[in-house]
Amino acid sequence: MAEKKRKMHYHDYLKVEQILSAQVLESEKKGRKPAHEEMLFIIIHQTYELWFKQILHELGSVVKMFSVKDVDERNIGVATSRLRRVIEIQEVLVSQVRVLETMTSLDFLEFRSYLFPASGFQSFQFRQIEAIMGLEEEHRLRYGPKPYHTQLHDDQASEIQEMERAESLFECMESWLERTPFLHLGDFEFLKHYQQAVDDMIAKEKKFIQISEMPQDEKDRHIEMLEANSSYYEMVTDESKHAEMQASGQVRLSYRASMAALLIHLYRDEPILHGPFNFLSCLKDMDEMFTTWRYRHAQMVLRMIGRKVGTGGSSGHDYLRNAAAQHQVFKDLYNISTLLIPRSALPPLPEEIKKQLGFYFTTTDV
Repeated sequence: MAEKKRKMHYHDYLKVEQILSAQVLESEKKGRKPAHEEMLFIIIHQTYELWFKQILHELGSVVKMFSVKDVDERNIGVATSRLRRVIEIQEVLVSQVRVLETMTSLDFLEFRSYLFPASGFQSFQFRQIEAIMGLEEEHRLRYGPKPYHTQLHDDQASEIQEMERAESLFECMESWLERTPFLHLGDFEFLKHYQQAVDDMIAKEKKFIQISEMPQDEKDRHIEMLEANSSYYEMVTDESKHAEMQASGQVRLSYRASMAALLIHLYRDEPILHGPFNFLSCLKDMDEMFTTWRYRHAQMVLRMIGRKVGTGGSSGHDYLRNAAAQHQVFKDLYNISTLLIPRSALPPLPEEIKKQLGFYFTTTDV
């Protein structure tokens, strides 16, 4: 006799009982009076961990798509849509801070002492997110005298170190940019035309400064700043200059990858570059949203505990604020904006190259 098919139930599918039984108040243990606000504190952070799991699910799939030698161009759109999903989740993460802030400082102090030495810094999944994105150990703000992974359980620390040795999203992006076929522009001397366009743009800006009504000392200061900033363009016009900046930690992307990213941003209107441009834009948006979340978290902590030391032993607000400024992964993509020139000044592409970057169809009589 065939086994009777069991009906799926909402509560069974979502494991609702397991989820709802996971809120255990430390303030209620051993007959103590429960702190009302501790329930909110636990649920907010458990919700964060659920969203972190989804972010890891999405980022892991994108890394898998881009870790192959020949990236399927159809996957660029898929990867972009998944990164946009991550960005929407990040919006939720930021908005959840407002819910937590309905708890006052005095409410928090009713149960804060029970948390020592636990800390959000020990979130294994968030450390995984940082690792899969490509945040390297040398770029991390030190939490204490020991490496950050010593704050995790031993098995978690080993897994994080293994993830750091694996190819990250940053490295996948860099390799993909280095392989982009439109770097080969034949006889078209892009750098020569680009340098001329940059020189013309700077000369025009100097002219506008000189004819402005600001005092001469202000004009001199603006021109001095403009000339100092103009040296940044050498990053793409002089490969040895890029190597120096890379060695000093000013840039992380390879020269070839930086060139590809610049071309994609400059000629984003060419049909075949729409997808790559949107993908790179999503990487920047995601990086920015994590920075926003960190800053928002830091401000919430300042509001909640002031300058008190964090429960995990960090400097609290100061550590969180500084980490927000330092833990950007894709800042090289932001720096591309420094190198952009007006559309009207773009070196015109030869017709043959425009055909390679566009969609052309021919019709034949049947």
